[in-house]
Formats: sequence, structure tokens, C-alpha cells
Amino acid sequence: MSRIQACFEQLKTNKKKALIPYVAAGDPNPDITLDLMHAMVDAGADIIELGVPFSDPMADGPVIQKASERALVYGTSLTDVLAIVKQFRQTNSTTPVVLMGYLNPIEIMGYKVFAQAAQQSGVDGVLTVDIPPEEASDYIPILTSHELDPIFLLSPTTTKERMKIICQYASGFIYYVSVKGVTGTSALNTEEVAQRLKIIQEVTDLPIGVGFGIKNAETAAAVGRVADAVVVGSALVNLVEKNAHTSNNEASNQKIIKEISQVLVSMRSAMDA
Repeated sequence: MSRIQACFEQLKTNKKKALIPYVAAGDPNPDITLDLMHAMVDAGADIIELGVPFSDPMADGPVIQKASERALVYGTSLTDVLAIVKQFRQTNSTTPVVLMGYLNPIEIMGYKVFAQAAQQSGVDGVLTVDIPPEEASDYIPILTSHELDPIFLLSPTTTKERMKIICQYASGFIYYVSVKGVTGTSALNTEEVAQRLKIIQEVTDLPIGVGFGIKNAETAAAVGRVADAVVVGSALVNLVEKNAHTSNNEASNQKIIKEISQVLVSMRSAMDA
């Protein structure tokens, strides 16, 4: 059983929903990411979604685009991200880690080389936002052969027929994008989300995580009432940006870790309530 599957089964037994924070690896500097990952787990995160910095993050809004830019100033690469996960696994062998990013860095490394390195590092799933299942016939089998869950996105405009196709290829969980547009969008209608999730549940038994538009404890709790997982990204990356402008990385990092932890603790409490 994969770490992701085991995580969701344990949460279901405990009648809880997964809290999945997103941060970009290496943002705002390489020294923070490992400590931040551990702090997020301590604050109530069940799965960590780790962004792989990329120079052209076309599916992301300005907030996460800037996160990639800050990380790339230090040259943070896919190899660096895998090294961080490997360090994380030295003291945490249970919390699933999902890489989120774009195909280009993986293609450059090579599918097999990447999959083997990701497995050895302790990665559990890969969400590659710019490759549809129909174009991944040589990619998905390599991921699954190395015990990596290929995770795919569904959106408010995805037809039921297309949902069936995507869900056939997916494992781990389904990521439902709750609003139209890029990351960081604010208009979230939980009633519409609930209606869409009912349709998705007709075509798959996989857990469904919902992201985009989750800003605070209130929206996290509202989404948690209808979904299996709550994904929060831009709200956390905003805190990184707010505290990144300092010459003292250590002081900046500690403030970022503290503020992100506080947000996650409040979300966890609201979701559990």
C-alpha cells in the first residue's frame, strides 16, 4: 500500500479530511524548505505538495510564478528538490510527498532516471500539470513501475466523459481545481464544488482533493465538509513573499515558518471541528 493510500485510509478511519499545503521548493531560499516541511507536518499537514521551480509556470498565477522566480535565483533544480525530499525522509517516513510541476525538467532528466531518483528519494506522487493522460502513454507506466502515483487535475469545465478517461490513468488522489483560471483565484463557491464532486465520485473511487481559492480556516472547513482533502497554496506562498524581503535569511525563514504554521493550525482545527 502506498503512503498516499495509507494516509487517506487512516484519515477515513479517524473521520478526518486531509490537509495538503503547497510550497515551492527553494522559496525564498534553499535553507528553508526542509525545516518548513517538518513544521507543516507538526502544524497538521497530512500530505505535502512540493512545487518544482520552473521558468514558465503557465498554469500558475502571479503569486506562485514569483515563488518559482525566487527559487530559481538560487538555481533550485529538480535534482535539488529530490535531495530535499531524501533529507526529509531521514526523519519522516510516513508523510506522503507529492511533487507538482511541469514536464520540461522531467524530460530533460529523462523519465526513467527521474522516476528511479524520485522513488529512491521518497517521493510518493507526481502532478505534472502540462501533460494530459492521452499524451503520457510512455510516462505513466514508468511512474507506476517505480511506485509513484500519477495525479491529475480536473476542472469545472471537465466533461463527465473526460473525467472517466483521466480517472482511469490516475492514482493516489484526484485534484479538483475548484475555480476557473490560474492559481490564486479568489472566487470559490462551495455549493458548486459539492455538486461537481458528486459527478466525479460517480466515475472514480479515488479520494478527491480540492484546491484553488482556499484562503483561510473558514474556506478550508467549508471545502473539507464536501471533499476528501483541502489543498492550500497561494495563501501560504503569499506569506513567504511578505516576509522574503530581508538580508537576514535566518530571521526571515523563522518568521515564514511561524506564520505558515499558524495558518495550518487554524485550518486543521477548523476542519476537524
